[in-house]
This record gives sequence, C-alpha cells and structure tokens, in this order.
Amino acid sequence: MKLAAIGLFLLSSTVGYRILAGWPAGPLNPTESHNSKFGAVAAGFSKFLTFPLPKPVQATAQQPDQQPQDGACDQPYLAVAPPPQAPVDAHALIRAAAQRHNVPVAFVKSIVAAESNFDCDAVSPKGAIGPMQLMPETAQEFGIDPMDPAQNIDAGTHYLRILLDRYQRYQNGLKRTIAAYNAGPNVVDRYHGVPPFKETRDYVHRVLAYLRQFRHGRG
Repeated sequence: MKLAAIGLFLLSSTVGYRILAGWPAGPLNPTESHNSKFGAVAAGFSKFLTFPLPKPVQATAQQPDQQPQDGACDQPYLAVAPPPQAPVDAHALIRAAAQRHNVPVAFVKSIVAAESNFDCDAVSPKGAIGPMQLMPETAQEFGIDPMDPAQNIDAGTHYLRILLDRYQRYQNGLKRTIAAYNAGPNVVDRYHGVPPFKETRDYVHRVLAYLRQFRHGRG
C-alpha cells in the first residue's frame, strides 16, 4: 500500500514524473511525445511494484451488425395462412367460353350440369376431371390443365363446337353431339347415331332436359 501511495504521488507531480522516467529535472519539452513519456513512466514505476501492471487493451474496430443470410429472418417464424381464394364463378366462365367458341350458353350449361353439376373440383372414378369432366387425354389434346376451371370449361366448349360442326348436317345432329361427348364420336359414327347403351341414352335425355330448363331461363 505504501509503495502504491508513493507511486501515485510521483505520478501526480512533474518532478516525480521525471524521476520515474529517468529524465533530468529541467523544464518540460513540449515537443516530446505524450506516448513516449507515459511509456517511460510506466517502465520506471513498475520497478517499485511487486506485481506487473496490466497490459493496455488494444482497441479494435467495432464490427457492423451481421446481416442475416438470404432467407433468414430476425423475427420469430409465424405461420401465416394464405388469403382465401375467391370462389369460381362457373356461370361466368361458361358465358365467356360460349361466346368465344360460338356455342349456345344454355347448351354448355346443360353439359356441365349433367357432367358435374357445376362442381369445378369434380373427379369421376374413371378419371374425368373438372366441370366438363374432361379425360386426361382430351385435356392433353387441347394442351390445357384440366384442374383449372377456366381452361377446363374453355376446352370442353371448344370440343362441343367441333362436335356440333361434325354432326350439323344430320337431322338429329344435336343428339349425336351429346352422345359423342359422352361415348366418343367414333362410337356414334359406328352406330350412325346414338349408340344403344343405357348410360349414353340416359345421358342424352338428361342433357336435353337441362337444355329445355336453361333455355327458359331457369338456372
């Protein structure tokens, strides 16, 4: 404790400062470096102590805050549900497709009602997809995604236009068109009209019943 008190006294006075540094007691030279004076004082003062002085701490440049990596987030992850999708307006899609392909709206509605009852997510046990129940090979023919309601209805309506053009010269061309949509045009051509299959005949009757309904503005 005495040695420490002596050291503090010496450091607090100009004479003591010079004694510890080993300098002459003459006047101070203002051009002398402050760092060199302090180093000499520290060296002289350490002779009187029984323990080493702590080494000066080297100042380091402060590193900027680390930026998060791509995709990282500095906030806790919160699962956010996607916004609900607007319901599909099948009737609006039908009107647009019917106008585009010059097919009566009521006729397209009749096919959709018989095929899927306007269910845009319908999938049959046989693999038919969407509101117009397109088979995957038919969808591939038209180059569309059958799971997309707009593409499904547009391709189905386009197919109806092709069938109507194919059978327009026949007296029962509408029935042939409906039967061909259900059983395929090759089967209709083979039987020269609606084939004798109960499923196809029932389908034709069902579509015609819907057609009468939609022509009168019901539905």
